[in-house]
Amino acid sequence: MRYPQGGGLTDAERAVRERVRLQAVAGFEGGEKNREVAAALRVSERSVERWRRQWREEGLAGVASKGSPGRPRLSDDQMVRLERELERGPLAHGWADQRWTLARVKTMIGRLFHVSYTVEGTWRLLRRHGWSWQQPARRAIERDDDAVELWKREVWPRVRAPRR
Repeated sequence: MRYPQGGGLTDAERAVRERVRLQAVAGFEGGEKNREVAAALRVSERSVERWRRQWREEGLAGVASKGSPGRPRLSDDQMVRLERELERGPLAHGWADQRWTLARVKTMIGRLFHVSYTVEGTWRLLRRHGWSWQQPARRAIERDDDAVELWKREVWPRVRAPRR
C-alpha cells in the first residue's frame, strides 16, 4: 500500500482497521461466507480470505494490529552501549583509520545488536541522540591557501563554462 504523504498509518487509523478485522472475525464465527463479510464491511474478498486464514491459524492474535512497522529502534541500554563503542573509535572495531562513517556505524550496529538500519536511518538515529557530523579541526599540512585563492580568482573563471 502506498501513502502519498510519505507516511504510514497513525495509531488511530491502525485501530480502525483492527476493528474492521475484528468485525470480520465475528462474521466468521457466525458462519458467514467471505463474500458476505466483504460486502458488509466494504472490503475486498481477498482481504477477507487473508483475515480468515490468519484467524484460523493464529486466532485473534492473527488479526490483531502488529503496531507500527517503523524502523527498528535500539533500547536505551543498547544506545548507551553504542555510544561507548563509538567513543572507543573505529580502530578498536577493526577499521584501518580513525574515521567513523555512517556505513561503518551501520555495520557496527548490525554486528552488536543484530538490527539492520539503512545509512539514512543510521544518520537519523545518531542525530536523534545528539551526535553530529564532524569536520577535521586542522587542514592538511601540504595545503597552500594562497595558491588556492589565486586559482579561484584567476583560473576558475576561465575554466568555468559560460552560461547559455
